[in-house]
Amino acid sequence: MAFESVVQPTIPRFDCHYDHWSMLMENFLRSKEYWTVVVSGVAEPAEGAMQTDVQQTKLEEMKLKDLKANNYLFQAIDRSILETILCKDTAKHIWDFMKKYQGITRAKRQQLQALRSKFEMLRMESGESVTDYFSRLMAIVNKMRIHGDKTEDVSIVEKIL
Repeated sequence: MAFESVVQPTIPRFDCHYDHWSMLMENFLRSKEYWTVVVSGVAEPAEGAMQTDVQQTKLEEMKLKDLKANNYLFQAIDRSILETILCKDTAKHIWDFMKKYQGITRAKRQQLQALRSKFEMLRMESGESVTDYFSRLMAIVNKMRIHGDKTEDVSIVEKIL
């Protein structure tokens, strides 16, 4: 009796590069036949509407697919992001949130880039006290750190000197 080796494709991990991850994840979910539930969601019947046995079975199958797609998405997303989407109850809601998250991430990156530029261009103005210059500089550095920058204290001291 020979055992067949089944290779499970790895679930693409979200690494803050949404465009690349979304292509990989879409392909992965398509291969598992869950992509339609991610794009369309599960259509719930109207309140009080009677369903045939076939319709009820179809709805249960779609809900199971949605649950499995959720499982893959949860495994693909880092814990820090996952904690923000635990209230999302369908694969479609999770996918839509990740699209928005991508926009938020891009905006943060652009803000950080603008702040870095401001930091580099910052000069002490004539007649300005060292304390005022230091305050302006630290305000920019603190904003940069809020957006995830890891500017070393050495660079800040060099900038002041």
